[in-house]
Amino acid sequence: MSSYFHPSGAGDSWGRIGRIEITSTVAVVALGALGILASVVWPPLHQILAYAPDALLRGQAWRVITWPLADSISLWSVLNLVLLWYFGRYLEHDIGRNAMAWLYAGIWGSLTLATTAVRVLGPTAIAGMQLVEFAVLLLWIAQYPSMRFLFNIPAWAFGAFILGLNVLSLLAARDMTSLLVLLLSLTLVAVFARSQGLLSQYAWIPGSRRDSSSPRKSRRSKNVQRQQQRQRSAAERIDELLDKINAEGIHSLTKKERAELNKLRQQRRS
Repeated sequence: MSSYFHPSGAGDSWGRIGRIEITSTVAVVALGALGILASVVWPPLHQILAYAPDALLRGQAWRVITWPLADSISLWSVLNLVLLWYFGRYLEHDIGRNAMAWLYAGIWGSLTLATTAVRVLGPTAIAGMQLVEFAVLLLWIAQYPSMRFLFNIPAWAFGAFILGLNVLSLLAARDMTSLLVLLLSLTLVAVFARSQGLLSQYAWIPGSRRDSSSPRKSRRSKNVQRQQQRQRSAAERIDELLDKINAEGIHSLTKKERAELNKLRQQRRS
């Protein structure tokens, strides 16, 4: 992932526990970890917290709120939390803790609403942080489509691959209700994310936030956009120089290009 940039200290946390800054993303990941640990202590908790629209008819309204915590211990559940933290912090660095908290609420609401709406076609259920993490990952990819994963794969290509793989898997299983939940929830998430300041480059997505009443917010947004552009440009230039090294060797760089590469690396580290 040679083109990843790393957010510097955001300075926009809700508080601090020791050396750990409690951001919106850290709080959500901590809740997910708490749900996993609770299921280890009491395994039936997973079934009690999971959400299915039919449960509302039985008066179990708490499931609407608790389903993200309904997760059992496994390698994948832990990996989901790691990825949620990794990619969520980048988005939070761009839009701030308040907007990120609203974004997580919007993702939860979108998934809950989609699951409830699709119930008319067949039984549906939702549990754990997997779809929350998947939504955050796709938002990160849509926000930074030119960033690079391993083997220099563009983020947009990786996103298209994993989304297509999920769609094809559900089609192969003839699980049309889960497919509709996935597509409807991601559509709602995209609209909500745009309202919180993300995906501004996609003019066709409704929900753009208009807040011209605050010059400070407007300046902050412009500064963030300029910073993102500089980071993308620097990352792309590093990739160009690394590609040249891979193709022709380190000695193919001129003295000026070596100095430029060292400078760009130092800037990214700082």
